[in-house]
Amino acid sequence: MVFREMRRKKQELPQQEILDILRTGTSGVLALLGDGDYPYAVPISYVYDDGKIYFHSAKSGHKIDAIQRTEKASFCVIDKDLVVPKEYTTYFRSVIAFGKIRVIEDDGEKRAAIEKLAVKYAPEDTAASRDEAISREWEPLCMLEMTIDHITGKEAIELVKEKEKLNRRK
Repeated sequence: MVFREMRRKKQELPQQEILDILRTGTSGVLALLGDGDYPYAVPISYVYDDGKIYFHSAKSGHKIDAIQRTEKASFCVIDKDLVVPKEYTTYFRSVIAFGKIRVIEDDGEKRAAIEKLAVKYAPEDTAASRDEAISREWEPLCMLEMTIDHITGKEAIELVKEKEKLNRRK
């Protein structure tokens, strides 16, 4: 599959900024092919690690049904969304990843994935406390892994101009 190039190239974020947004974001929207071929987009917490995005889920429901229908998915993270009423616009920065998603079946892989998620959202927690929480939720837990095939990042033209102005001053 060939992915579309960004139309407004000047607003495209560099790869490092895209990865930084994925690493630091706290939630995003996972989009799947839902029932009746309607898009199904669900807000979800996640962790990014080495070209893959991990999510937790229940073992059944709309999300799992959609993944079983097709492995293709997209995931969007909004890093900035500053509403500027006097300009009738928003100063935004966002990332969209396209890829294939799967249910992690192997217990070792599942454990490694939930550990990454737990460390991201509770970095100060002790290993013992984290292990206890994971063990308590293990039975109903399902972990998903999205392998990224293509990723883009974009920011508002106003932010691009702001950066250009700062660079000229240096």
